[in-house]
Amino acid sequence: MILQIVLLDIVFSLDSVITAVGMANRIEVMIAAVVIAVGFMIQFSGAVAGFVDRHPTVKMLALSFLLLIGVTLIADGLHQHVSKGYIYFAMAFSVFVEMLNLRQSGSAWNRFG
Repeated sequence: MILQIVLLDIVFSLDSVITAVGMANRIEVMIAAVVIAVGFMIQFSGAVAGFVDRHPTVKMLALSFLLLIGVTLIADGLHQHVSKGYIYFAMAFSVFVEMLNLRQSGSAWNRFG
């Protein structure tokens, strides 16, 4: 379990580095972004993993978000613009529906944390 978290931290740290490089011109800002991202992932990984294990539909929601973002990036790479407003609305609506499902299924809110 610890090894998985460390490997995921490395993968997401690389993502943070790429994002920081795209947004910042100073190396200090890039280093700070990576350190903060890894710190947050280590701090909250247990609570998030427990919540996701108890609610498998959240896994499917996360997968659908990854697919949505991947398709959007491919479309952008092919010079087909997709308005970010549509993407954000679709994601927000999906989260809202998932929250309703979790609330309907029981005391999911009491178990998060």
